[in-house]
Amino acid sequence: MRKEEKNQIINSLAEQLKTYNHFYLSDISGLNVEVTNKLRRLCFKRDVKLQVVKNTLLQKAMEKANLDFNSLFDTLKGSTSIMFCETGNVPAKLIKEFKKTYGKPILKGAFVEETCFLGEHELEALINVKSKNELIADVVALLQSPIRNVMGALQSGGHKIAGIVETLSNKG
Repeated sequence: MRKEEKNQIINSLAEQLKTYNHFYLSDISGLNVEVTNKLRRLCFKRDVKLQVVKNTLLQKAMEKANLDFNSLFDTLKGSTSIMFCETGNVPAKLIKEFKKTYGKPILKGAFVEETCFLGEHELEALINVKSKNELIADVVALLQSPIRNVMGALQSGGHKIAGIVETLSNKG
């Protein structure tokens, strides 16, 4: 591979690292073509971009992106594929589901919600990570709950008072 091609790949990867909020590093080596294609189709269906990368080029792209990926450098050994996504926990769920049947991919590391996660043992934690939008929805729901209770009490109280007034007026 010529130097210009390598620079182009590095620039492309650096741009993707800046564009996507989350990415996962995994090992899919040992999967045959048929199984790899199934993984790629599943990734496509879930809006995850899967790309096999050379470790040295990825490390240079990480350095060029000017973000703190230093703790992920140690995971760049052996075969590495990168999964780019917009929602932080989607690749973790995908990896867990696919791994049940095929034994791979193996999670090497991830960058989710501006935090680095290292190793396969972090998979469950990554599955439970909520996206920014999910957290906002949770907060809104919590804020609405007391208001709904008050409104419900006021509305039911209004019906009781109206019933009492109507009963009293019918007696008189």
